[in-house]
Order: sequence, then C-alpha cells, then structure tokens
Amino acid sequence: MSLTPGALTYTPDSYQKDQVGYVGVLKTASVKDDIVVGRTLPKPVSTFSGVLKTRYKLTRTYALTGALTPTGDIIVEVSASVPVGMSSTDVATVKGVIADMVTEADFLTLIRDGKITY
Repeated sequence: MSLTPGALTYTPDSYQKDQVGYVGVLKTASVKDDIVVGRTLPKPVSTFSGVLKTRYKLTRTYALTGALTPTGDIIVEVSASVPVGMSSTDVATVKGVIADMVTEADFLTLIRDGKITY
C-alpha cells in the first residue's frame, strides 16, 4: 500500500521485520526521497503492560547554496512511545497537538536556524 503525505506518493520498496521503506517520485541513483515507517511492539512484564514505539522518518536530497558541497540530505524523524491501554481519543488528541506544532512558525525557526527559545 502506498503512502500519500500531502500530494506526494511513496511506494513500498523494502520490507524488514517491523519496518517498511518507501520511495518517492524524486528518488534517483543520486537523490534520496525516502520514508521509513517502523515499530517496536510492547514488551509487557508482570507489573507494566509496555509501550508501543513507532517511527516515521523522511530523508530527501536537496541542492545547496553557499555550502561546501552541492547537495545535502534533510532528515526529519517523528517518534512516539505510547503506553498500552491509552485510548484512541487521547492518541488522536496528541497527534493533533503535534500536527499543530509543526505548522507553527516556531517549528520552521527551529529546523532552519536551530533556535529553541522564543
């Protein structure tokens, strides 16, 4: 099954245990356009139900200006650790908060300039 973040389409390219790699339409031999989706399933113990850990990672190559190399990769990764038993509603609420965070101008300032205080 393909992924379609925004208007872009990524198709499955590699499969490993608990991880799938997807490639985008910009992918060539020298240009990266990849998404990796992965998980670590909960490991319950007698006193704790465990957590589901997930990861969503985008890697893409861009042309650079004013740099020592002509191209470079941007890598953006979102990970989560969700306790077993958390309600779907609460998970959706947290997803909404994260979605709002990445649309804020402060997030752009963080990833572009490394500024962490506002």
